[in-house]
Amino acid sequence: MSRTCYQCRRWQRQGWGFACLVVLVVGLMLLWPRSASAMTAKHYTDLVLPPLPEIQLPATERFRLGNGIVVYLLEDHEWPLVQGSLLFQAGNRWDPPMQVGLAEVSGDLLRTGGTRRHRAAEIDQWLEDHAASIEAGVGKSMGRLSFNGLREHHESLLALVAEMLQAPAVEPARFQLAIRRRQGVIERRNDQPNAQAEREFYKLIYGAESPYARTQELNTLAAIQPQDVQQFYQTYLAPSRCILGIAGDFDAAQMKQTVERIFGKWQDPPQLPPLPPLPTISVDRTPATVVIDRPHLSQSYIYTGQLGGTLRDPDVFHLYVLNGVLNGFGGRLFNELRSRQGLAYSVYAAWNPEFDYEGVFYGVGQTQTAATATFLAALRQEIERLQHEPIAAAELAYAKESILNSFVFNFRDSVQILNRLIRYEYYGFPKDFIFRYQQAVKAATAKDVQRVAQQHLAPDTWRTLIVGNGRKLEAQALPHSEFRLF
Repeated sequence: MSRTCYQCRRWQRQGWGFACLVVLVVGLMLLWPRSASAMTAKHYTDLVLPPLPEIQLPATERFRLGNGIVVYLLEDHEWPLVQGSLLFQAGNRWDPPMQVGLAEVSGDLLRTGGTRRHRAAEIDQWLEDHAASIEAGVGKSMGRLSFNGLREHHESLLALVAEMLQAPAVEPARFQLAIRRRQGVIERRNDQPNAQAEREFYKLIYGAESPYARTQELNTLAAIQPQDVQQFYQTYLAPSRCILGIAGDFDAAQMKQTVERIFGKWQDPPQLPPLPPLPTISVDRTPATVVIDRPHLSQSYIYTGQLGGTLRDPDVFHLYVLNGVLNGFGGRLFNELRSRQGLAYSVYAAWNPEFDYEGVFYGVGQTQTAATATFLAALRQEIERLQHEPIAAAELAYAKESILNSFVFNFRDSVQILNRLIRYEYYGFPKDFIFRYQQAVKAATAKDVQRVAQQHLAPDTWRTLIVGNGRKLEAQALPHSEFRLF
């Protein structure tokens, strides 16, 4: 048989196979129930969904070691892992003015600087070999050391965490690397206009030298020495100032014994200095507009707002509902400034409180340079509407449902739940704080939202930071009592 005839017969067989497949598909379509083909898709507003189930906290065990460490244990047997965090009382708000960056450098080196028993490279290798991780850092008001590892290695992992806390070292090469990394961040920090606007806005609200807004600079990093890092550890690393949370695949009774054995011998130093007092906040409430000139930009990056409050404010939950009215795809700012007026692709505003110091209220957006004054006027107009007109029932329902329906994402896994509990303990908040939030949102009314807008928001005193084309912005009627062009 010729090669050509063979190929013809093969194509014939393939053709018959394809024809049979087509007949089969058509037959199935004809036999498919007519009711299914007649079904029409419903609009999302017509969908009826069951109510969300009540959120329940899993059982946790809390106890205190003899040396003062508060410990939380949460069993979770879904995966063969043990993970958690240790919080310690520290913060970059206590950095000496000439050494801004000391706390964050010290936080970096707590993980990367080695210990008096093991060099940094040995620790790195052990973590890599055992599929484990340890991360450390110090923020504005808290120090944290987090860990994650397999169940079978958890005792060695916890022992390494304890070693970092009790015997931290500062290897010279790792110290220089930590400084250089932060120097590199400073040199690149103005690459993103929005990040620059945010950073300088906080200086405008709190003051450039405030511990809540000041920034690391090349000269403040240069003033930090290895002995300063060791002094930081001696001041802030003490068991009486720590909260340890562990979640994972373990038996709580056995883990309690393990924690006692590994961490129980750690003692406060005999001459432990007291913690510094919290820095006070003294702000200039005079309205001002500051422009950082970036001539090549075709749009303005805007932050505007005022000093806010803390999470202890009795109105804080109603202010969160106000946030819900303003933001999101169904919020006023999106609908009005973005969709109807076309002033901005991104726009939002929020009351953003802090745990133990006053946060800020800010309005944020990016808009074309020529529309900057119009954008700011429209943003303030929406705030004034909240103050003068009660919100509609549909808006209130949207805001409350957005918040309440998102609660499930606060309880996605045991580590997230545990971190919230130890954070509440750290700042002295009740463990059911998030449920108080939930109940207050459910009870919020339109009058509550209007009242807190009137009492807490003062758009006439807002201070505004704009990164954009200074020459073109100077010609606009921007709201200000003082105009500074950097």
